[in-house]
Amino acid sequence: MSAVKLYTFPLSGHAHRVRLALSLLHVPTDLIEVDLRKGEQKSAEFLAMNPFGQVPVIEDAGVVLADSNAILVYLARRYGNADWLPSDAVGEAAVQRWLSVAAGLVAFGPAAARLVTVFGAGFKAEEVIARAHGLLAVMDRELSHKAFLIGAKPSIADIANYSYIAHAPEGNVSLEAYPNVRAWLARIEALPGFVAMQKTPVGLAA
Repeated sequence: MSAVKLYTFPLSGHAHRVRLALSLLHVPTDLIEVDLRKGEQKSAEFLAMNPFGQVPVIEDAGVVLADSNAILVYLARRYGNADWLPSDAVGEAAVQRWLSVAAGLVAFGPAAARLVTVFGAGFKAEEVIARAHGLLAVMDRELSHKAFLIGAKPSIADIANYSYIAHAPEGNVSLEAYPNVRAWLARIEALPGFVAMQKTPVGLAA
């Protein structure tokens, strides 16, 4: 199996999703760092791979793909099994629901709160922190009766949501009130092949 090239940035939760998936699926990977702070994602070479100028991007045997959730679907189908992305209608819809959460409520809640502290983004901190807690309350209730987001086994739904939830304290979002969420994070971190995202000592993680 030839290595998949992953264009990444160490502090990007979107890029970490893909790195985590590749590692959990035991796919050989070459990491190519794109320095977002220097604007390397806006170079002509990078924009040819992803016109939106965002990491992650993968190259896999001539296939070039951008968008973290799209890449997760691709990797699950190409290298995984039906546990990671079910092929039945109900199971696939359950995964899609959580991919939408990752792209919506997570992105504009805990991820946005972290962008304020790590990158100085201009979001209203109190607004995105409140949105994060609303999401975490729902997740905690749903995880009260199952080990992972769609059932007893991990799927790309868990990978898509893990990174920014795990690093929510960096954005001043405490996980203390959500024991089921914290237990879910621990179960993901115990999976063979788990790889952590680089920590940033800011917010509640300082």
